[in-house]
Amino acid sequence: MSKPKKQVFSKIKAVKANARARVGTPPPERVLPDPKQKLAAKPKHKPTMADLIGNIGEEE
Repeated sequence: MSKPKKQVFSKIKAVKANARARVGTPPPERVLPDPKQKLAAKPKHKPTMADLIGNIGEEE
């Protein structure tokens, strides 16, 4: 069997571990929505009154 590798001290890892112990883990990253899907969900302009009246007549 081989010897286990000696742990090398890292200042950065020590500082991050200390911060996580005090504050907690950072929140998971948020996924930004796709701009094309966002535009499809929300039309740019509100429908006019004439459009709304015309749509009601067509549905029935």
